[in-house]
Parts: sequence; C-alpha cells; structure tokens
Amino acid sequence: MDWKSLLTSFDGRIDHAKFWAGIDIFIVIGIVAFILDAILGTRFTTAGGGRIGIIGMLVALASIYFAIALYGKRWHDRDKSGWWTLIGLGVLEGAQGVNQYGRDPLA
Repeated sequence: MDWKSLLTSFDGRIDHAKFWAGIDIFIVIGIVAFILDAILGTRFTTAGGGRIGIIGMLVALASIYFAIALYGKRWHDRDKSGWWTLIGLGVLEGAQGVNQYGRDPLA
C-alpha cells in the first residue's frame, strides 16, 4: 500500500480496507499525541474543566488535510465527487466496475 498516496492524494479510489487502514493511522497518531501531552505536561484545563493537549491539537489540525484526502477517495469509489466529504461522511458500498474516477479497487 502506498501510504503517501493514500493520505495526500485526492485522485483515484480506495476500498473499505484501505479506508479503515487510514483511519487506524489517525487513531494511533492521536493516541501517541495524547501520551506525549501527558508525559511532557503540555495539557491545559479549559474553562469547562476539560483537559486539552497542545500536541494533540496540532496533530488534529494537521490531520484535517489527510482526512479530507482519504474521504475524498472513498467518495470517488461511490462514483461521487470528493466534495461530498463536506456534507457528510459515510462508508458505503463502492460503485461496481469502472467509473469516472478509476477502476474498481475490489475487481
């Protein structure tokens, strides 16, 4: 699997497995950021009493681009524009066969 293309490119299609592999990457990076915030003491308490880590916030902001690229390719598999990412996110069955975005990743 080409991880760089998976997380940075807006071209092509991906199947469920690659989509969830990308989501798993976000989860692992988020956990590492949480642990680093705890170890380094870079968390602060909000007015509501919640604790937010600075590293975690930076990772979350940086992940937006990668998540949009991932979700865009998933929409392409549904034969929809990647712009659909902006109105709702969902994991749906991909369109069968070749579509305007490329070949069927499960074929």
